[in-house]
Amino acid sequence: QPLQPSVFWYYLLELSFYWSLVFTLPFDVKRKDFKQQIVHHAATIFLISFSYCANYIRIGTLVMVIHDASDCFLEPTKIFNYMKWKKTCDSLFVIFAAVFLISRLVVFPYTVLYNTYYYSMEIFQPFFGYYFVNALLIILQLLHVFWSCLIIHMVYKFILQGTMEKDMRSDTEESDKDEERENIREKEKNGITYFSNITSNNYIQRNESEPLNNRTHLTNGHVKER
Repeated sequence: QPLQPSVFWYYLLELSFYWSLVFTLPFDVKRKDFKQQIVHHAATIFLISFSYCANYIRIGTLVMVIHDASDCFLEPTKIFNYMKWKKTCDSLFVIFAAVFLISRLVVFPYTVLYNTYYYSMEIFQPFFGYYFVNALLIILQLLHVFWSCLIIHMVYKFILQGTMEKDMRSDTEESDKDEERENIREKEKNGITYFSNITSNNYIQRNESEPLNNRTHLTNGHVKER
């Protein structure tokens, strides 16, 4: 199969995108699925690189298109969530959930895994590339099942509550811990302010309650207690 220039740039774009995710992972919020993200990015980079070197361009392109089908709805959902456009965010989330579940749990195993695992054996004999590619594809499928469970749980909450809950992966993310620490600092700050207000008020009341003859006026206008 000849390599088209458009496919070449598509491969290059996808590979650079996932490498950028790997480089930014240490600085990103460590969510509940942090380890799964590392495994996913590593498997994807190996699959893209190996499929390009072994000229598995057709199956590699199909895998990337299936993954991008749902991601193009995920990013706008995040944007509208940050913009506090709840209705638009909820609508896009429902579309994303439907596309994700269909593409990752139906199209991917029945179109990609079936051809790479069973149909390819009718043409080729088992070799290293066969085991390597299928092992990575099965890892991706297991990750699809993991994320699908989280999405289904979010959809279930959405149906019950009528609005989308926060990201299920954020149950143990560092941002929550940062928020808790910020709340603690705010409470401590409020406590110090409250204590200082009380002490200053008591000082003023005490000074005002004292008779004037117990005070000595200084030349600069200040009052000095005896």
